[in-house]
Amino acid sequence: MRKFLNWFFRNRENGAITVAQWPNPALWLVIAAAVLLWIWPSSGRASAALAVVVKGGLLVWAADEIVRGVNPWRRCLGAAVAVYELMSLLT
Repeated sequence: MRKFLNWFFRNRENGAITVAQWPNPALWLVIAAAVLLWIWPSSGRASAALAVVVKGGLLVWAADEIVRGVNPWRRCLGAAVAVYELMSLLT
């Protein structure tokens, strides 16, 4: 079990255990849009545009994690977010 956890969480770039990382530009955009949507919840175009930015940005971030994640945990996290966002778009 220890060997599996070491493999699953070990950063392939620097050898450290990596569970979370500093947000990349796509995730910063999602955070900013989500904060604006939370502060300014209207039913107009601005709110719809912010919701599109949040969902689209999360899908971009998830795809980036799936492709370039530093360990299997980050890749699985990206896949989980992508599945959740796609399922929420379908319902």
